Order: sequence, then structure tokens, then C-alpha cells
Amino acid sequence: GVPGMQVLRQLRADKHLLPVLVLTARTTLEDKVDGLDSGADDYLTKPFAFSELDARLEVLQRRSTAALNMDTRLRVGDLELDQLSRTASRAGHVIELQPREYRLLEYLMRHAGQVVTRTMLLEHVWDYHFDPQTNVIDVHISRLRSKIDKGYDTSLLHTVRGAGYMIHESR
Repeated sequence: GVPGMQVLRQLRADKHLLPVLVLTARTTLEDKVDGLDSGADDYLTKPFAFSELDARLEVLQRRSTAALNMDTRLRVGDLELDQLSRTASRAGHVIELQPREYRLLEYLMRHAGQVVTRTMLLEHVWDYHFDPQTNVIDVHISRLRSKIDKGYDTSLLHTVRGAGYMIHESR
């Protein structure tokens, strides 16, 4: 009797790591975004071909297996992101992140020291392959910056004017 997205949000809030593939008849862009923002790893709408379902499940399995065989922590300065527990901390203090903020931080940290463009973020964090002319990136970067930099002497998340964003330890 509980909506699926509510169950998914609770699973992620409780730090459950199991891969989640949403199978649904809800096909609007808002439904898809809500599902992914709620913590789904993938989203497949009905009707679907079983071969596609099988392929998506294989990808989720590969990701889970690969995660077990690699260092699961990303670090930039005193900021740490644990990909298995999906937790972030700075100087030992836990940082509460929404699912999209987590994905954004993970992407930035995987590309630490490199300029990450808005197009890269749209494609890899939001899965948009076009520019929707929205300020969604600016809003999320601002929220993330306040969570990881506010109250610390050293800023880690930097805007590279005219190019994008970069996360690195100041020298």
C-alpha cells in the first residue's frame, strides 16, 4: 500500500545499496526524473522487450560486481565519497546528499582536477543529450557547494568561468 518511489526513497535514506531497476507504465519525463532522483539506478517503461530488460539487468549486475572489486572511496582533500555506502563526508563530518547531489558530486570527484562542462553534467548526471535551457545545474551546484564548502577554510568546488566546474584541493 506504499507508493514505489516512497519505498525507494526510504531504501536510499537507510543507505541500502542494492541496485534498483524501476519497471513502470509511467512514461512522462517528470516520472522518469522522479524515479531516478529517488535513487533508481535505471528506469524502464512498459511495454518493453525482455531482451532489453535482460540487458539492463546485466549492466546493473556488472556495476555491482565491479564495485566490489575496486576501491570504493573517492577523495579530494579532506572530502571523501564512499560509493558502496553512498555517503559523503568532509573532515570526518557526514554530509547529507540527495540522490542527484550524490551523482553530481561523484561525477565531479571522478574528474577531480579537470574542468567539467555543463554539457558533460547534463549528459552524465541528468542523462540529457540536449541543453534544456534550464538552471538546474546552477541550482544543484549551489546546493552542493553550500554542503561541501560552507564552514571550511578551503573551497573545493570551483567555477571555471566560461568553461564549467572543477573540484580540486586549492594549492
